[in-house]
Amino acid sequence: MRKKTSALVAKDTVLRKGLVCLTALTAAAAVTLSACGDGSDDSNGSSGSSSSAVKGKVGVILPDTTSSTRWESFDRPYLEQAFKAAGVQYDIQNAEGSTQRFQTIADQMLTSGVSVMLVTGLDSNSAAAVQRKAQAQGVKTIDYDRLTLGGVSDYYVSFDNVRVGEELGKGLQKCLGDKAANIAYLDGSPTDNNATLFAQGAHNILDKVSNYKKVAEQPVPDWKPEKAATIFEQMYTEQHGKIDGVLAANDNLGNAAVAVVKKNGQGGKVAITGQDATLQGLQNILDGSQCMTVYKPVKQEADAASKLAISLLKGQKGETSATVKDPQGKRDVPSVLLIPIGIFKDNVKKVLDDGFVKAADLCKGAYASKCKDAGIQ
Repeated sequence: MRKKTSALVAKDTVLRKGLVCLTALTAAAAVTLSACGDGSDDSNGSSGSSSSAVKGKVGVILPDTTSSTRWESFDRPYLEQAFKAAGVQYDIQNAEGSTQRFQTIADQMLTSGVSVMLVTGLDSNSAAAVQRKAQAQGVKTIDYDRLTLGGVSDYYVSFDNVRVGEELGKGLQKCLGDKAANIAYLDGSPTDNNATLFAQGAHNILDKVSNYKKVAEQPVPDWKPEKAATIFEQMYTEQHGKIDGVLAANDNLGNAAVAVVKKNGQGGKVAITGQDATLQGLQNILDGSQCMTVYKPVKQEADAASKLAISLLKGQKGETSATVKDPQGKRDVPSVLLIPIGIFKDNVKKVLDDGFVKAADLCKGAYASKCKDAGIQ
């Protein structure tokens, strides 16, 4: 009797297993059929629908339109291009120099359901507050171009900014030579950590040259060129015009110094640096009123940041090449650091070859002959 009962139980067990397998197969078939639909629910707002689109959304907050023309002219289109190519939904906005607008944009993005935020902060306090709010909602953040001190970003993508400053210092040294020289420093905004790193790098080079004397140094609030002009005018007056070199942290600040020097009849006689390889900066180099600029291939930076953001959307760990110390937050931030390039009259063509500036724009009017002299067609 026991053997018969055991046989019946075994038979019943087999039948039950069969039913479970059949149910699982039916469910799998239903999922497969659903996946073969038109995919309309995966449509990709800012970048169009794509059956291979990466799920999730990237929010990008750019800082302003005044510190540099790069943000809207280059960073935005390069990032858009990368996200569209990957089928990624994105939202790119500009804080227009306002920390309040920066925070409002961030709140809107978090409410809209972004999965990753890529931010260029106006100052570390407001950017850190946004990052903490994002972290609380499980949203990954990437510091783009500027490190947020005391922040909680998961990654940092930028150029090696100490090296940028060193390129500025080397450039000014090349322009001045070894003769005795009085140097004035127009540093960037005191709220921008990059400006601190640029100054650090420049001093790494110039402080070692015994013939050079620092006669003035001052940061320029918010990177504003009109403030730079006022500050440098005061420096120039206080030094009775005896300034041989100006370590200007970017082309806008450099151009402000150029204007003051020209007004005082010393155009082309003072070595002035810059950064960003702007159209104005390159034209100043061609006409001899600015001695050099530092070119940062923005496409490399945008591509690295978008690649990292897309990896995070996929749930993957991002690839980095370095770590950067956040002294305020007492942490090491996984980073991608890129290499800047010093640009002088003899290699201006490098910037054009990259498509960063067009020859048609650079060589207009009086600059046509200057371009020709520099080997630019």
